[in-house]
Amino acid sequence: MSDSTSSSTRNARKPTRLSLSSAARVTGVLAVLKAAPACGSPFVPNTGVMPFYTHFLAIVSSSQREYQETPTPFVRRRCRTSPVTFGIVHTSFFEPTGPGSFLATGATAGPWSPDAQHGGPPSALAARELEMHEPDDNMRLARVGIDILRPVPLGPLTATTRTLRPGKRVSLLQTVVESAGQQVLVARGWRIARDPNAPVITKDVSVPPSPAAQKEPRFPGGNADGYLAEIEWRFEAGNFDEPGPCKVWARPRIPLLPGEEMSPMSRALLLADSGNGVSMALDPRAHIFINVDLTVILQRDPVGEWLLLDAVTTTGGTGTGLAETRLSDPSGEVGIGVQSLLISAR
Repeated sequence: MSDSTSSSTRNARKPTRLSLSSAARVTGVLAVLKAAPACGSPFVPNTGVMPFYTHFLAIVSSSQREYQETPTPFVRRRCRTSPVTFGIVHTSFFEPTGPGSFLATGATAGPWSPDAQHGGPPSALAARELEMHEPDDNMRLARVGIDILRPVPLGPLTATTRTLRPGKRVSLLQTVVESAGQQVLVARGWRIARDPNAPVITKDVSVPPSPAAQKEPRFPGGNADGYLAEIEWRFEAGNFDEPGPCKVWARPRIPLLPGEEMSPMSRALLLADSGNGVSMALDPRAHIFINVDLTVILQRDPVGEWLLLDAVTTTGGTGTGLAETRLSDPSGEVGIGVQSLLISAR
């Protein structure tokens, strides 16, 4: 945007800082996690193999240092579920700040920290950049693989895209997302040439209709605002606080960027990154199951804004897990989302 942007818009671009009360809550949660975590959550930041509380400390320490007072620890005495709320009104997941530059709003925040993004929004943003790079109407983005290098913070991000393998029938592109000069996410996407005469071969799988509007879902602890509140969830089977396979219809309540329609691939990535969370197979109070990547393949573009996630998580007894999410629109299955999981005892 130009320098003539209104002051209210410029203020909206400033990175959110933790208030004193927020810092107190953060410190208390961190203390609980270090001592003996009593309330886990299926939603944890996408990160590497270090203990979760170490990453959590790295995310919030800079905000805590701004305060001279010692925050009063917040101690959670028993594990409770919190409803998804709408305490803060967001109009988009990101705000554009220049070519290849964006500001991640509070709508991208994951459940455990208001300063760490859920993996869905930055994955969707990377797919948008892949599609915007040297667009070709004769090709479609059919597969996107996301590698999450470290927690993706809220605030300013930059994205750089290049073509790795040009071609008329297939081409490979890459987008690198950075925060403060450090790579946080890498996305690679395959474009495949369109063929209007290609045969249609589908699975004999029935797609349940979307349930009527439901009460806001509940999940074990964590940040009730942010990503989870900006997605509308309608559960067919399972729920956030019910371990095991899950079927849930979902759609975003807000756009990825202001005034811009989200592409089918971006929407699929935005939602598919929740596959391991809705289908948690382990007690989050005893284990972590962090996805280090996300791959989405769409054999056709889903129609409409609703997407069905039919997710299941399995583990192999080796410290590695697999979350598989079949993706469908009201007409049938459109693709799949796959996540590699780090499984570790707390």
